[in-house]
Amino acid sequence: MVSRSFDGEYIARTIEKLGFAAVRGSSSRGGAQGLLGMRRQLELGNSVAFTIDGPRGPKDVAKPGPVLLARTSGLPMAAFYVALSDAWVLKTWDATMIPKPFAKALVRVSAKLRVPAQADEAEMARFHGQLQAALERVTKFAEEHVARVGSAEFPAIEN
Repeated sequence: MVSRSFDGEYIARTIEKLGFAAVRGSSSRGGAQGLLGMRRQLELGNSVAFTIDGPRGPKDVAKPGPVLLARTSGLPMAAFYVALSDAWVLKTWDATMIPKPFAKALVRVSAKLRVPAQADEAEMARFHGQLQAALERVTKFAEEHVARVGSAEFPAIEN
């Protein structure tokens, strides 16, 4: 899901050039339409991803959209994080990173979380907390180990 903001247009175009569908919407503008678009993508057999902290933050704090989508779709959700060994960090609210040439990256993905279709508000809050905890774990691991990418412990994957 990509924000409907002016900046989101650049991201959407980039995503589409990489062969992915960009569903427009966010927690602040067009969220319901965005969730419906994500659901349609899942029904077509495509994977979907959220920028977990939304268009306004706070940084690294999960929004409830992934939990809602997991409940309504019946499909599991997971958190992931990409750590970079060397990057330019923009002076934006979310400290956007752009990898420098020859930077190493480490992607860490959490275990899947399944949200039952009948989950009530209390259970939804619990799953949201589990998603947040998963995000924190994968972020911490990736940041602590990205410098070791290419070593015997974390061999580089080349295409």
